[in-house]
Amino acid sequence: MTKTPHTRNLGTTGPQVSALGLGCMGMSALYGEADRAESIATVHAALEAGVTLLDTGDFYAMGHNEMLLGEALRTAPAALREQALVSVKFGALRDPEGNWSGYDGRPAAVQNFAAYSLQRLGVDHIDVYRIARLDPDVPIEETVGAIAELIEKGYVRHVGLSEVGAETIRRAAATAPVSDLQIEYSLISRGIERDILPTTRELGIGITAYGVLSRGLISGHFTRDRQLAAGDFRAHSPRFQGENLQHNLNLVDALREIAERKGATVAQTAIAWVLSRGEDIVPLVGARTRERLTESLGALDVTLDAADLAAIEKAVPADAAAGDRYPSAQMAHLDSER
Repeated sequence: MTKTPHTRNLGTTGPQVSALGLGCMGMSALYGEADRAESIATVHAALEAGVTLLDTGDFYAMGHNEMLLGEALRTAPAALREQALVSVKFGALRDPEGNWSGYDGRPAAVQNFAAYSLQRLGVDHIDVYRIARLDPDVPIEETVGAIAELIEKGYVRHVGLSEVGAETIRRAAATAPVSDLQIEYSLISRGIERDILPTTRELGIGITAYGVLSRGLISGHFTRDRQLAAGDFRAHSPRFQGENLQHNLNLVDALREIAERKGATVAQTAIAWVLSRGEDIVPLVGARTRERLTESLGALDVTLDAADLAAIEKAVPADAAAGDRYPSAQMAHLDSER
């Protein structure tokens, strides 16, 4: 795998990172079984290719993902380990059965979550730390203030945000410098373009975009007859249900025609589209295997000109997707959707 020199900055106050980051969630949770050895090999391959931004969450399989990433970092060559920047989401509350029970953004909880993450990851600091969803019972100023205290103590480098709206972004940025907002952004999830993206750009806050392939829906690999494995949360995702799925895969078929003309895959074209939206946007690719990682990195070599972008816009217009991006219960937790 060739090493890519592509880099971008996470906002005006954040670190320089690779133009594509690796989202590690699927290596532990929510998409069915994953191969541990292949997951670690994929993290190593990403680092070898010049990917420096690695994203996880302390609640992904109740700490399993952090321990997996910690093992991958520990067994990587020292030079590659030193270039890695780890982004961690915290705050989601779960029970032993894996059920979700809200979010905790209290300052004491922030300190507690960080202590456990540092141990599981085997690192002395976290590069970007962010609450996964806004805790409606705790002002964002208190949560961000607690992260700022961790920065003062050397345990965290940068404050991040996740899935919050414009007003919350402003309040957080008035409390401490914010490097980036992590939020879903793809060809079929473009809600941030209305208010959120203009706000982050005004404030010099970067975007780390997850769901750039909409959980595989617009990867070009998802088929109409696919049977989802037990534990795969897409079985309950509105965009993967019945007529919604058929409609959304029709959009993928239209995108495939453009991709083939470019000599690219559907996934590469979809990722390249997100890359084209601005130098302040860093897509996270959720590759679980080296094969998918290699395909995703190929998006860095896909150049979309004005004609290509117009064709993509025509094939997959904004708001063209059928179904919400999460089930209704989870949508209710998204400050970004209010």
